[in-house]
Amino acid sequence: MDVTAIALQSIDQAQVQLEAAAAGIASDGAQSGDAATVDLSTEVVALLSAKNQFSLGIATLKIADQTQQSALNLFG
Repeated sequence: MDVTAIALQSIDQAQVQLEAAAAGIASDGAQSGDAATVDLSTEVVALLSAKNQFSLGIATLKIADQTQQSALNLFG
């Protein structure tokens, strides 16, 4: 199991989620009229979820790096 690949996949998924939420918010602002077609609270939750997923992916990468460094120090 490659922890780095898993962390990068998580970051990629967060990027997709971020782009989808941003597109939803932008499409609401671009439309004319009084009726809001996008639930902003849902989009904000999606943005926060993407932010947390980015943070988790980065933290996982840092831990994987520290683990690799520790292994190299033991054997090197």
